[in-house]
Amino acid sequence: MRKQLVLAMAAGLGIASLGAQAYEQGDIVFRAGIATVAPSGDSDAIELPTEPPTILPGGVDVDNGTAISLIATWMMSDNWGVELLAATPFKHDIDLADLPVAAGSTKHLPPTVSIQWYPRGAMDGWQPYLGLGVNYTTFFSEDVDSELGAVLGDVLNVTSAKLSLDDSVGLAAQAGVDIPLTDEWALNLGVWYIDLGTTADIDVVTGDGANATVSFDVDIDPWVYNIGVAYKF
Repeated sequence: MRKQLVLAMAAGLGIASLGAQAYEQGDIVFRAGIATVAPSGDSDAIELPTEPPTILPGGVDVDNGTAISLIATWMMSDNWGVELLAATPFKHDIDLADLPVAAGSTKHLPPTVSIQWYPRGAMDGWQPYLGLGVNYTTFFSEDVDSELGAVLGDVLNVTSAKLSLDDSVGLAAQAGVDIPLTDEWALNLGVWYIDLGTTADIDVVTGDGANATVSFDVDIDPWVYNIGVAYKF
């Protein structure tokens, strides 16, 4: 019985180590998958330029966005790597926090460069890692929803409105793991926290032709969750 148990354990370890190649200096690891950006921050109150000012105290909520992740890491040594996180554009719907009103939408790209530490880089098996880096987020295709346009029209006699969001630069922290499937392929799970804040400007034109800008800060501060595959070159 003891001999059978030892053989079973040995066989199990052999199966677990199949294809579990260590990471080494000079390796390139490419990861692709599905990433979800889940904002965790909040927004300043929105002050509309009326007399007296009309305050929307809850600001806005930014909904989750999902896109295809494209990630490349170059191993500087057996235990340290440099990662570039890229993705197809994420799209987010924006709602007023205290009213059932759709405020608008935006798309963004969040390229992030990180230094990663692989504690098991020179060893076979699972490859957990931690990273710290810098994120640059650029927003585009901002739109004001017709529901918010109707609210602004009622309060300010607005005839047109345009939304713009400032780009953001902030720190990013991450944790992840590659679970070997073959010599080259692995299952990848990863999570990032990104310090991401922006200023939203809504430029409006009123019925009498006057121009006004409604500005407020939005702390998006998202968690980014990724599941995909990794391939080691």
